[in-house]
Amino acid sequence: MRHSLLLGGVLACAAAAFAQVGEISVSGGESRFRGGSPGTEATAPGSAPITIDGGFRLDIRLTLNTFRFFGHEFGYGYSHSTYKLPVSGNVDVPVHSGYYDFLVYPTPEGTRIRPFACGGVGFASFFPPGASVYYGNQITKFGINYGGGLKIKVSSIIGIRFDFRQYNMGYPFQFPNQTGRLLQNAYTGGVAFIF
Repeated sequence: MRHSLLLGGVLACAAAAFAQVGEISVSGGESRFRGGSPGTEATAPGSAPITIDGGFRLDIRLTLNTFRFFGHEFGYGYSHSTYKLPVSGNVDVPVHSGYYDFLVYPTPEGTRIRPFACGGVGFASFFPPGASVYYGNQITKFGINYGGGLKIKVSSIIGIRFDFRQYNMGYPFQFPNQTGRLLQNAYTGGVAFIF
């Protein structure tokens, strides 16, 4: 176990050493869910549909800009969702996610204002009521994500950023009459610490 942690630390430092510039950012904003249909509570035709409401979102990201116009981003996100069940009522479902994105910038490293496009892979773990993060009762879905944003360097060590991401994955709960895929739109803004 100790050797695994040591190896992970060495690899992380090696990746950072090859980066021209890195950033650690914290962003907050809103998450909205859409897509096909999460289904119905009852199997009978014409049953009232289930809807999903979003809520706040928090993201923490580590960015390594390894080339002049390209970078890599590793992130953790927490968002809140509410499943509106026509018969049972509202059910709060927190969502924890992890993701990797490849970043493409139209302006070179060192530019004060840098728009970017991104795409990658990730997972989202949904925690139904009564489930605990510590006991492995979550339902995890894997998917892709894509989007873009804008980074603005305020000083040599501080920046601000604005992001839009769409996370595309399967629905976590198997309700009757379900169609399509779950799309989560995340709109965030925050501060970045540049190293």
